Amino acid sequence: MATLIPGIGTTADTLHAELRTLIANSRQRVVEQLAQEFGRGFEAKNLRRMLQFAVAFPDTEKVAPLMRHLSWTHFLQLLPVKTDNARWFYARQSVESRWSVREPHQQIERKAFERTELATLQAHTPVPAESVVAADIGPAQVFKDPYFLDFLGLRQGHDEGDLEAGILQQLEAFILELGRGFAFVERQKRMVIDGDDFYLDLLFFHRRLHRLVAIELKLGRFKAAHKGLMDLYLKWLDKHERQPGEEAPIGLILCA
Repeated sequence: MATLIPGIGTTADTLHAELRTLIANSRQRVVEQLAQEFGRGFEAKNLRRMLQFAVAFPDTEKVAPLMRHLSWTHFLQLLPVKTDNARWFYARQSVESRWSVREPHQQIERKAFERTELATLQAHTPVPAESVVAADIGPAQVFKDPYFLDFLGLRQGHDEGDLEAGILQQLEAFILELGRGFAFVERQKRMVIDGDDFYLDLLFFHRRLHRLVAIELKLGRFKAAHKGLMDLYLKWLDKHERQPGEEAPIGLILCA
């Protein structure tokens, strides 16, 4: 049976209040000392962010190259990312793609790492996590699955023509969703194969892959016939459009 002793609870509350005041005063003195020695920017809020940064990026040798390319605001966007692999992915992409300070947050919201990871797992190629600037880049590091085309604002019941028209009207946003390095070449690329006319929906060129990228837009689920038709297009492009020094064309089928 517990016995209540008058005054004990009040004394404990007073001690806790005094302790909180002491800690707050100590923090303020630390802030003032840092400000005197190093200048402004050492408020309590910033100190907490610095501690978070030290925990998120503990290896100074790996962080040093990043600091030559990214601002403090870039790093703040990366602090909430939960895993090391994802954090380094967004850091590397920020450097390679020269993202603005707002772009990392947008890419995190759109789950760029998870989509790239899924695509590379399907290609049996791991997502590079720690290199700041990749020396070599392959299709698995370029393409994502899925792509988010909600910015097109298409209504229910749209067809492939509506999808293509929407992409061309929002071409800049579409290229940003595809990723850095894509350059638009042609719409409805005409190909004559065995005397018949075929039309590729969209043709791009990727500067870092050094190859043409054929894009077909399909409604509904993926079908084996889609791949067969894409293979036909790629053979034609390889024979008639591929320039000296370029890699073989590659295809991307977007099923909405």
